[in-house]
Amino acid sequence: MGRNTRKRRTPLATKAIAASAALALGGGGLVWANFYASAHESNRSWGGNQTKAASAQVATISCPDVGQKLTNVPYRARGEVAGELSTLDRQITDAYQRLATTRDAQTRDTSFVQNSILQPLQDRRKAILDRIRLEITRVGGTAPGDLNTLATCTAQSADQTTGGQQQNGGQQQGGEQQNGDQQQGGQQQDGGQQQDGGQQQGDNGQQQNNGGQAGNGPAAADFVDITKVQANVKAKPRKSRNASTGTFTTRCGVNANKNFNTDNVIVAPGVTNGAHHTHDYVGNQKINAFSSNDNFLQGASSCRNKNDRSAYYWPVLRLQDGTQEFDQNRDGGGKEGNVGKILTAQQAQIKYVGSPRGKVVAMPQFLRIITGDAKTTTNGLANANAHWSCTGFENKVQLTEQYPICPQGSKVVRSFAFQSCWDGQNADSANHRTHVAFADANGNCQNGFKAIPQLTMRLVYDVPPPTIQNGQVKNAYAVDGFPEQLHKAATDHDDFISVTTGGLANKIANCVNRGQNCA
Repeated sequence: MGRNTRKRRTPLATKAIAASAALALGGGGLVWANFYASAHESNRSWGGNQTKAASAQVATISCPDVGQKLTNVPYRARGEVAGELSTLDRQITDAYQRLATTRDAQTRDTSFVQNSILQPLQDRRKAILDRIRLEITRVGGTAPGDLNTLATCTAQSADQTTGGQQQNGGQQQGGEQQNGDQQQGGQQQDGGQQQDGGQQQGDNGQQQNNGGQAGNGPAAADFVDITKVQANVKAKPRKSRNASTGTFTTRCGVNANKNFNTDNVIVAPGVTNGAHHTHDYVGNQKINAFSSNDNFLQGASSCRNKNDRSAYYWPVLRLQDGTQEFDQNRDGGGKEGNVGKILTAQQAQIKYVGSPRGKVVAMPQFLRIITGDAKTTTNGLANANAHWSCTGFENKVQLTEQYPICPQGSKVVRSFAFQSCWDGQNADSANHRTHVAFADANGNCQNGFKAIPQLTMRLVYDVPPPTIQNGQVKNAYAVDGFPEQLHKAATDHDDFISVTTGGLANKIANCVNRGQNCA
């Protein structure tokens, strides 16, 4: 995708965050008003008053993900459409913040959420959807006929956002897991000031019962003791005689130089803070919302192999211990509920692996892949590809909908297995998904797609183990995300842009096809 200098449009509705409703939490970011307790119920958790207005149970706002529906946007309109989609995200953020700061009004008026938040949001979304339709048709494209049906958002209750008990196996989306001999143990650190993630109190005595340092998660139900989860990792597909069994490891560091930003040049080119959360970046060091393919080729790389100028980036992991991070008062950080100490991974393993069914072709230059879904709390799990585990458990348990509580001596592991089938033509697609796909359960690429080296990543963190007391989580940790997604584990995702020089893409494919282990 070429350079797009289009600036983010000013949202049609300005933020409606009353200063009196925002509670400062020791400098640790913005705490939004309590999701459950009304002003007359100080120091009382949800469940103690069954006569509470139904609207007080609303936890977040669920809106259709318009971008995923737009699969045939002409290339000439994609820059403008991406900008409009970012405006939709901004509108949702603003509406969620209004939801979180008007809890008293919601308890007094059961129609408040519908009339004062959801209906105005629908009207603003319709205006943007009309612009998207015009931008598509202006260049000769055809917009989806049901585009206006995507304007309506709904209120989602706490029950609908609670972490699930049924966990998906390690092979979700055809993803391949790392072998046990790669696991490393170690003592966990007890650093960091412990905070009760479930019962932060503001100056009105209200409890923050939705959990999290900023009042928008995670909650106790989002964590599970991994030693109490049954093994769920499925066997890998059987390899054929023609399988490509090699591996290629690229060493790009752990972002020790703290290269952060809240942009996402894949989904929101030309839009500052298009991600609404902070990313770690390794590999290409010249990447932000305004980067182009030419910029990528000129950018320095954190990888040892300087021919690897690919961009590898993922949402940061934070320990919600009250730490005042550099972004506590910034967009994408504390202003949007992403608070606490940013943790740097102790290990970041980036490895390309082959196909169990045959040889692979080299990745095309500037191929873009997003794996996982940052909006699973409202989208559902169709595109989820989060894998959470602990060292010593990776071959047994992989979690998608909950964060693991690891035993002493074990560390938290995030792993990603990217789509390994390519359509053979496009480096990107309108919704950033349809040009790549996962192999089926047997490892085959379908519908004319070609096998490419599968990018896998494994991030290992020292995380003080959370504890659950009286239904509340202490010492919570969570990935950054859109504020209305409530920091759920399933929203974890990873982004990649393939940028190589010196014939490296072919070298990776040849190494994998020959069955060698290269680095």
